[in-house]
This record gives sequence, structure tokens and C-alpha cells, in this order.
Amino acid sequence: MSDLFGGEPSPSMPAVAAPQSDWVPMAEALRPAVLADVVGQSHLLGEGRPLTLAFQSGRPHSMILWGPPGVGKTTLARLSAQAFGCEFVALSAVFSGVKDIRAAMELAQQNQARGKHTILFVDEIHRFNKSQQDALLPYAESGLVTFIGATTENPSFEVNSALLSRAQVYVLKSLTDDELRQLLARARAQVLGDLQIDEAAVTTLIGYADGDARRFLNLLEQCSRAARATALTQVDAAFIEQALTLNARRFDKGGDNFHDQISALHKSVRGSSPDAALYWLTRMLDGGADPRYLSRRIVRMAWEDIGLADPRAMQIANDAAQTYERLGSPEGELALAQAVIYLAVAAKSNAGYVAYNQARAFVKQDQSRAVPVHLRNAPTRLMKDLGYGHDYRYAHDEPNAYAAGETYLPDGVAAPRWYQPVSRGLELKIGEKMAQLAQLDAQARKS
Repeated sequence: MSDLFGGEPSPSMPAVAAPQSDWVPMAEALRPAVLADVVGQSHLLGEGRPLTLAFQSGRPHSMILWGPPGVGKTTLARLSAQAFGCEFVALSAVFSGVKDIRAAMELAQQNQARGKHTILFVDEIHRFNKSQQDALLPYAESGLVTFIGATTENPSFEVNSALLSRAQVYVLKSLTDDELRQLLARARAQVLGDLQIDEAAVTTLIGYADGDARRFLNLLEQCSRAARATALTQVDAAFIEQALTLNARRFDKGGDNFHDQISALHKSVRGSSPDAALYWLTRMLDGGADPRYLSRRIVRMAWEDIGLADPRAMQIANDAAQTYERLGSPEGELALAQAVIYLAVAAKSNAGYVAYNQARAFVKQDQSRAVPVHLRNAPTRLMKDLGYGHDYRYAHDEPNAYAAGETYLPDGVAAPRWYQPVSRGLELKIGEKMAQLAQLDAQARKS
């Protein structure tokens, strides 16, 4: 018997094939054969829910299944073809191109000639570029195929609007702990045999599955094979930690999961919730986010959401970023955590952020205004003769070091009052001072 590379098997290795069932991954062996067997997605598959009604309609329609890995997107596409008696043609956007799309359409035409409709399933549709997605349009529009796309990314950003408008989007969710336990019960009944897994071990597996059914079943399969190899019939959490490769939680460093979590971190800081801010920070660190990126975002939060209400926040955020650069992981991550806590409990103000955006918007649409003559520097006699700097009032020579009634804006620009300090933290004092200065201006102009 020859091995895969054309030679004879090594004398030290028995030339005995594993049973055929052993070659089928547990996730594939337990893939639902009918809609009722699908675990999870009750918001779509319950009685009277959108996908249930779609399956009962008697006619398939184009759809995009959007959700994290391992929640049943491929399964639902296959079951759709089965429910409507259609041929199922699958493409992976990672490996396929326009040529493969054309080949699939030729197959669909052959199916049509035999009186069979085709469901074209494109996995990871977000990996197709614009021209590849456009190539699907005429076939979906003509009705030659019913298009079903699967994506882990937000289709609003990753799928062409033309294709998106022709497909119903269904949002799939990660499986809950209880739903993963349903999968475990099914695995026990069908493939695990006499293997016993205690409650602590189950909790560990569910934690590392992170709502991903395929990942859960793969971990369960690894556990089963490792136990079989060591002749164990009882598995505990210690065995799992020792025997299995337990990767980090699900985290996509460039996709929706990433942006959703950084948004949650930022909003937790803005909402003055230190525990929530710590949770999202540690979730991202645990998932493999770059701490340097997080440190930059923390500095941004200090300037955007705290500002002059507590200038110490900017200093602490910068110090935390520098500390991480000096210490690295994991020691430097403590500095980021401390900074996040401080930012969450600090007085909040976006007054500076709002003022800057308003000023930038004004300048962008306004004309190029000249600097008022009295504000211009006059280093030469010619400039002095032209009046540069004439009648400029040196603030330090005025009472309270303030030139009451003076104006510093270009001619024709009324005081816009962009900066409106809030009544919190240091900005409370800033607001009081600005009110006093406004009174002095009003008195000076009146007199």
C-alpha cells in the first residue's frame, strides 16, 4: 500500500486505516440534516420568525447571512437548497474568482436544462472585490441562480450596494452557553460513547468556544481523541488545560468584532463605567489586540471626552503609553488598565472637541480673511509705517492682565462662542473666569 507521497509506508507505522467515521470531523458529523436540528438562531428560526417563514414560502430568495464564525451560515444555506429541492453550488471567495463564477453559472444552466434550480452559495462574500461581486449581479437578476452569501463582516461596508439591494440580510448571533450544552448533549448521544466530561471541564470548553459551535465541537473532538489515546473515560478541567491547545478568544484584528469592541471600550470610558472599561480592555488584550493601538486610543479618549475638565487625564494617558513602551507585555498592560480606570472616573467634557470641530468647519467654508492690522507683527520700519501693530494693547500691562474690550478675530467675524466649558471639573472654574472676562468686555465696550 502506498502512502500519499507515492512511497511505501514506514515499517514502524502500521498500514492500518482508521475507520471511515474517524476521518469525518465531529462538526461535520453533527451538522443538522433538517431545519429542526439547528441549534441557536431562535430569533430567526422560531415559530413565525423570518427564516422560518422564508423556508415555508415555497420559493427561495437571495440572502446574505451575516454573523461570527461557527454559527450555522453554511448549514442554513445547505438546508435552504434541500428545503426547496434546488441544486447546491458552493464557492469560497477566498479561493475563487470570476472564472469560477462563470463555471458555476454554466453548471446552473445545465441544472436549469434538467428542470432544477440552483442555489449559489458564496462563503466569505466580503473577500470578493467589486468586479467579482458585480459578476454575480446579472445571474441573480435573471433568476438563473438564487444567491446566498455568508460573511463575518458588516455587509453595509463589504458588499456592493447593487448586490446588497437584491438580497435580504439576516443577522446570526453567537451561540449561548445553553445552546452549546445542547450540542454537547447531541455529541454525547451520537459520537462520544462512554466518555464522561465533568461540569468544570464542560465550563472550560464552553468558555474557550466563545459562542462558536464549530470551535466547540472541534475542542470536544480533540478532548475525545486525547482521552482515547490515554485510555481515559473521565475528563476533568485539568486534563483539558494540559491536553488541548486552547487559543485566544475570537478576535478579528481588522473586522467588525474589533471595531465593535473598541467602540464599547470608548463608550464605557465616556459613560464613566470603570468596570465595563476594564472588561473591554482586557477582552481586547486577551483576544490579541495590539496594546500600542489601545494606548493610542486611550490617549484619544482623554482628549476627546475629558479635555480640560481634568488635564491630568491626558498626562496619565500619555504616561501609560510611555510605560507600555518601556515595559512591554504583560507588565505594561497594567499601566493601560490604570489609565482606563482614571479616564472612566474623571470629570467629562467634550467642549474642546466640539469647539475644534466647529472652528474647523467654519474655516473650511469661510473665505481667507486677513489678519487685523493691530495684531500683525512689525519687525521693520516699513511695517510700522504701514500701521502693523498700531494700537495693539499688551495684555500684561492691563488690569488683571486682560485687555478688556479688545478683539482678536478677523474683521467681520462675530464672536462665535465655539468653546462652551461644562460645569464639571476644572472647566467649572474656566467657565466662571470666562464669564468674568465677558463682563469686563461688556463694561469696556459700553464705556
